[in-house]
Amino acid sequence: MHTMRIDVLTLFPEMFTGVLDSSIQARAAESGRVACHVHDIRDWADNKHDKVDDRPFGGGPGMVMMCQPLWDAVKDVEARDTATARRIVLTPQGRRLDQPLVEELAGEERLLLIAGHYEGIDERVVEELAPLEISIGDFVLTGGELPSMVLIDAVTRLQEGVLGHEDSAREDSFGLRDEVPGRLLDSPHYTRPRTWRDRTVPEVLLSGDHKAVADWRFSQMKERTRTRRPDLLTPSE
Repeated sequence: MHTMRIDVLTLFPEMFTGVLDSSIQARAAESGRVACHVHDIRDWADNKHDKVDDRPFGGGPGMVMMCQPLWDAVKDVEARDTATARRIVLTPQGRRLDQPLVEELAGEERLLLIAGHYEGIDERVVEELAPLEISIGDFVLTGGELPSMVLIDAVTRLQEGVLGHEDSAREDSFGLRDEVPGRLLDSPHYTRPRTWRDRTVPEVLLSGDHKAVADWRFSQMKERTRTRRPDLLTPSE
């Protein structure tokens, strides 16, 4: 069985505890499908105060993460496993994370995520490490910890056996379908009771006709995508 290894370098390792110990991430770890290792960059500081940041040259607000602790952390952590790590820095300036990129990264044997903080990371170490830079959207967060969690969740659920049903990931929003040259949003979902506040569940879902249900869901997926995210479809759709 293949185990994907994910290493995270961060200044706030405690932020990851609840996420990695819950839900799908916990199941993936227990099954051996994914092994996440969170490392405190301060462990590689070369001063008695574990200082890993300093004022920016040229002035300005905030602090900048220094080269040496991060460089040493990456080199040390990468040496702990023979698998080559795909280096990733989470930054608003990076490539926008989308499902095709998630699928690409989910196929990697090992990921090394660098969660920047403060005003950012000294550009020299970024250039030296040459990571893939990824953004989860056009907005700014306090650090790269939350984006790292988003990426971990996205790639973990695509690992074989993690979701418990082979069609779960395929039927999610942005999943690939052979019938459509593009990606579709998910269909609406319903559960008990059949009627709530005078709103009833579509009859087809109560019919027991599996083909009819599948056809209805597929038509809903196409309609929702055309209405809400037409950019996901090719012009022919």
